[in-house]
Amino acid sequence: MTNFLVKLFIKDKKNVDDMEVRAQYGSLAGIVGIICNLFLFMMKLVIGIIVNSISITADAVNNLSDAASSIVSLVGVNMAKKPADEEHPFGHGRVEYIAAMIVSFIILLVGFGLFKSSFDKIIAPEALGFSWVLFGILGVSVLLKIWLSLFNHTLGVRIHSGVLKATSVDAKNDVIVTSVTMLSLLIGKFSGIMIDGWMGLLVSAFVIYSGFNIAKDTLMPLLGGAIEKDVNDKISDIVMRFPQIMGNHDLIVHNYGPCNSMASIHVEVANDSDLQEIHDIVERIEKQVFIETGISIVIHVDPVEVKDEIVLESQRIVTEIVLQNEPDADIHDFHVIQKHDQMELIFDLVVPYSYKDTDKAILLNHITSQLFELNPNYHCAITIENSFIAK
Repeated sequence: MTNFLVKLFIKDKKNVDDMEVRAQYGSLAGIVGIICNLFLFMMKLVIGIIVNSISITADAVNNLSDAASSIVSLVGVNMAKKPADEEHPFGHGRVEYIAAMIVSFIILLVGFGLFKSSFDKIIAPEALGFSWVLFGILGVSVLLKIWLSLFNHTLGVRIHSGVLKATSVDAKNDVIVTSVTMLSLLIGKFSGIMIDGWMGLLVSAFVIYSGFNIAKDTLMPLLGGAIEKDVNDKISDIVMRFPQIMGNHDLIVHNYGPCNSMASIHVEVANDSDLQEIHDIVERIEKQVFIETGISIVIHVDPVEVKDEIVLESQRIVTEIVLQNEPDADIHDFHVIQKHDQMELIFDLVVPYSYKDTDKAILLNHITSQLFELNPNYHCAITIENSFIAK
């Protein structure tokens, strides 16, 4: 069914990096979500009223919020495709993240409202009506939600959309919620125990949990999350294909939407390299990174010493001492300034994010002390920093 709908409504379906095609996928998911959730809302609301069940009514309201979420997603994806303009030179792609954030707020509001209603039902429980026909209808809604979850997940993966993936998770939670509601009906029929309110609490807990997860996932690109390791490795691999590049570090990626990322990176080259040659190589790397990843990258060139034996030996000593103190650390931008008998060692030290300020101070003290003991002429100017890569 998913492939049929995609083939029927989306032109150029394989060109998922095109914002217009992404908008078509988002519109399809939004319209399908609105239709399915409005149908489920009306069906469950009628059932909830007939059998006097707060958990079923709560589930119905949850479906209504899902329909509202689909509307927000539909609007957000279509606004995100707007091209760059004078006020927004990087485009409008982040609107999709804002839409997902609004969806999460809607889900949270519904969840807390259901929590209150369920608590009231626990205080004043009421008997439930039961019908196998109505029970079967709820089973149909479970099957529909399973398909809707798979549908949104498939499209979300295909176009790398956080909104659609979040919608998929929300639909999967609804499957659990409705299943729990059906369980409460069975328990009420065969045991007479009134657990409808408690089941309603469980439903609201799932809704609230889903809202928090979507909000958390949406905030990451808005706040500036760490670079995914596979993205870092891919770009690093492209950079290191060129033999003139000796190393790279400080890769930073700025996300301006699902199809619009910009990056910067430092590359190390021999300090006696031909400037024009390096310039041409850097431009080739920038083009290749864009071709293979779709990321626009700017490259900063760092010259490194390749012949001076004193500098190379000092770097070897520093690297050895650093790794003895912290095996997961790394150094780059190593320079030596010689002043008479003194040697000033200048370098950047990258440490894991687990390091607090006190840990950094202790590490710096150990490194500088050991270097001074080894050679009293060593004086260090160390810039300590954390990696931008997600672990």
